[in-house]
Amino acid sequence: MDKLLLIDDEADVQYSFRRIFDSPTVRLATASSGEEGLAVVPSFEPDLVIMDVRMGGMSGLETLRKLLQLDAKLPVIMMTAYGTTQTAIEAMKLGAYDYLLKPFDVPKLKRIVAAALETARAMKQVVSYQPLLESEDYDLGIVGRSDGMQAVFKLIGQLAGADATALITGESGTGKELVARAIYSHGQRSKQAFIAINCAAIPENLLESELFGHEKGAFTGATAQRIGKFEQCNRGTIFLDEIGDMSLSTQTKILRVLQSGTFERVGGNQPVKVDVRIIAATNKPLEKAVAEREFREDLFYRLNVVRIEIPPLRERRSDIPLLVNYFLKTIAQCQNQAPKSIAPEAVYALEQYRWTGNVRELENVIRRAIVVAKGEVILSTDLPGEVTSPVSRAATPSAHSAIQTEESPSSQTGDMRSLARALFDWARKEAKLKIIPAVERELIIHALNETKGNQLQASKLLGITRATLRKRIEKHQIKQALSIQ
Repeated sequence: MDKLLLIDDEADVQYSFRRIFDSPTVRLATASSGEEGLAVVPSFEPDLVIMDVRMGGMSGLETLRKLLQLDAKLPVIMMTAYGTTQTAIEAMKLGAYDYLLKPFDVPKLKRIVAAALETARAMKQVVSYQPLLESEDYDLGIVGRSDGMQAVFKLIGQLAGADATALITGESGTGKELVARAIYSHGQRSKQAFIAINCAAIPENLLESELFGHEKGAFTGATAQRIGKFEQCNRGTIFLDEIGDMSLSTQTKILRVLQSGTFERVGGNQPVKVDVRIIAATNKPLEKAVAEREFREDLFYRLNVVRIEIPPLRERRSDIPLLVNYFLKTIAQCQNQAPKSIAPEAVYALEQYRWTGNVRELENVIRRAIVVAKGEVILSTDLPGEVTSPVSRAATPSAHSAIQTEESPSSQTGDMRSLARALFDWARKEAKLKIIPAVERELIIHALNETKGNQLQASKLLGITRATLRKRIEKHQIKQALSIQ
């Protein structure tokens, strides 16, 4: 019999799990806090722990750390309604088996649980852990709740406990350097140097000298010895961006550094030894370059130890509203201004655009919109014409369905878009109206009246957890407005 331990302070979640895993082959135990869960583990000896991140008392991440101190082979699945980059990276860094966002898909949950139990039975996975960072109050700038980005966050966390070489691939503008910096920030060398080199931006005849340095008199103009980036970065991390544009001769030297940790300066014959972690990135298909003999096969396999593929923005359209809000906030902070808001129809236009320049192009569009917007709200008319033009919209049939997520309800159907426009027009006429809180309050009142005050049923109608519903009821002081208590 498989033994599952659920640690979650929401009674509704505990009830749901009892129903989902009601089976003669599964024994489920529950705990309402990290402290209680840790007390249950020695006697219950679970095969798998499923745990919320945010609970009263000990946090989920701290509980995870203590659980893995008790048994480093114990699979732990983390759950949260707050899918932040920091939480995902830290959970995987500490050794979590997987990471799920609430509300979760039941079939997907069952698949992950089955795989975790198989891992526990086989006892093949040794889970390592690292201590928590001293502060969680920072932002790496990597934003996304989509499955593709959650997979990226997990790999960053898994790389943090190792010193392996990483290869980051993806189109231009997807944020490869941000991912490289995240790997560095969470890695064992985070207190040492980090140097980023764009191999495509430096002329081929100068790149080798830039990386490895040169001796005096090595070439015309070499009037003194120069220390290269690899020596400057000793014991640290070097990020080689666009490594696919590197010449074969320079590739040979990179390979030698990876194999032996040594190289020679240009014009020199004495080996220089360094201890450097290499993270490489490219927007080119290196497998094709290897086949065409434009990239060394042995170097490719040395770099491709752990590969992180960053999905293009058009494949994670549900992240666009999150990215828009992130850029509005961070740009306003840099300009020491209050952040502007954005109209639903403008968000919809952004969701539909093809984004060949990916996240970098989206950021530039938002920066422009902030400048040209005449009021405090960015309208669709404030966006560039190519973004709002129907011709510029994504041509794939699945584009519309790909963005139908809880973050963008205005994109669900044409009726919803019409409703959003009508609400926005109403808000324009009512200058003092705060449209989102007002609509949220009316929706909650309507849901509670429809369910005769049953908060569990109302939360399901609204697509939120019961705990979230209770907080919204208190926030909006709704009880006084209900016709049925």
